[in-house]
Amino acid sequence: MPGARSNYLRNLVKLARGDSLLDPLIVTYYVTTNCNLNCIYCEDFGSRLNDPSQIPTFEEVREVLKVIRTGSDHLLLTGGEPLTHPQIDYILPYAKEELGFKQITMLSNGLLLPQHQAVLPHLDRLVISIDSIEAEVWHRLIGTTVKYAQKILDNVVHYAAEQKKYGLQIVVNCVLTPQNLDSAWDVLEFCRAHNLLVGFSPQALHNWPAYELLVSAEFKTLVEKLISAKKAGAPVLGSLAYLETLSDFSTYKCYPTTAPRVMPDGELIYPCRPVEKEKDSFGGSINLKTVQSWDQAISSLEEQFGAPPISCTSCYQQCYIEPSLMQAQPLDYLTELVKFSPSRKGSLATHTPG
Repeated sequence: MPGARSNYLRNLVKLARGDSLLDPLIVTYYVTTNCNLNCIYCEDFGSRLNDPSQIPTFEEVREVLKVIRTGSDHLLLTGGEPLTHPQIDYILPYAKEELGFKQITMLSNGLLLPQHQAVLPHLDRLVISIDSIEAEVWHRLIGTTVKYAQKILDNVVHYAAEQKKYGLQIVVNCVLTPQNLDSAWDVLEFCRAHNLLVGFSPQALHNWPAYELLVSAEFKTLVEKLISAKKAGAPVLGSLAYLETLSDFSTYKCYPTTAPRVMPDGELIYPCRPVEKEKDSFGGSINLKTVQSWDQAISSLEEQFGAPPISCTSCYQQCYIEPSLMQAQPLDYLTELVKFSPSRKGSLATHTPG
């Protein structure tokens, strides 16, 4: 079955032929939209929006994952908070052992990790969001108490020390907001101290970077410092191409089908969530439970909605840009792998924290 590596090479041929409908490097599956936090920068999820109907049964998850596996061998499970799914301890071994996903990543807020250590041996990457290492500051950003914010930080420190035991790489995802620019550097130093990789993305409002960041000299200075730190060996999991794009919010070639999203009920979003949410003729979805394979689903979507757009000036989150940049700029990708160990350790081409 197709894999991320073979898809990457096949995509290079497609691009040479002028074909923008690329194969997936990694597929993100929202195993539930329910969450146990209320992050102020999250526009789609949060405990205030929890809906019991958005928790698919184990059988439904199995059905969706079978089709996803026909498209790629790299899977990212997210939410909401995936650890709130009542069968998450069974979903991970099923995906890894029975379906044969080569690499599985889970995006989590980390609060429930002690109750779900059973998932850790089946993960290759665990992405945990940390926007400040000061619980008194961070709890307001994620809509919880100081006690729980500190608990997440303590959990990260604990499991950072057990990465080798479980055979996984922990990545911290830091969302840059107007409220935490002065503390984001401390997140980098925290990750350096605990052998963690860290990625940075700007807060988005309606798929655009927050206006305060667009006009912020402090934001630009921070990104330039991150570029210098990366070159000096800091554990920054973000390509130079991405960070340079972020420093001035320059346009980039976007290939959204390299990192597609699938919702809990099995709806494959096309070509990407920002376009699909506009509810116009340029985007839509198809339920994977109605098809036999990924190729069948994509062919149907292309026939209905056409090829995806290429040039994008909207979202600048790393989860959207990074796979596209590494696919469109293979020499930059090769340079990243050769020069920067975090890029190798963190599987940069399929790094999708959001």
